[in-house]
Amino acid sequence: MTTTETILAAQALASSAMCGLIWFVQVVHYPLFARTDTKHSPDYPDENQRRTAPVVLPPMLVEAATATLIALNPPSAVGRPAALIGLAMVAALWLSTLLVQMPLHGRLKHAGHTPEIVASLVRTNWLRTVLWSARAVLAIWMLHVAG
Repeated sequence: MTTTETILAAQALASSAMCGLIWFVQVVHYPLFARTDTKHSPDYPDENQRRTAPVVLPPMLVEAATATLIALNPPSAVGRPAALIGLAMVAALWLSTLLVQMPLHGRLKHAGHTPEIVASLVRTNWLRTVLWSARAVLAIWMLHVAG
């Protein structure tokens, strides 16, 4: 397996892992926040973040690194436009996470799991759900066409 094939395979694996994770978060995890009583479990938001970070950070970092490497030196079968689209998707995912989801998690911690905040978290997370789904498809396509 060449270095390029390894990078493409790592990207496909990381993007696919995040696709599966985000669908679980969107359909199961975030909606259940509405049923979590933080008044009786005030440590829940901190514990949720503590347990979630080691699960999502490795594939997010691998995805970011591989998308960057592919954008810097795209395989000819993939082409620069597709590589740049993939990198732009990763940037949008990170920006959404940092600027939308993380602040909403902060509001959940301080205001409690109110229906309004949980609904906002679920609604705004659809962007990440769609983007990670598209990223997984794109990454698998890149691996396929370059292989």
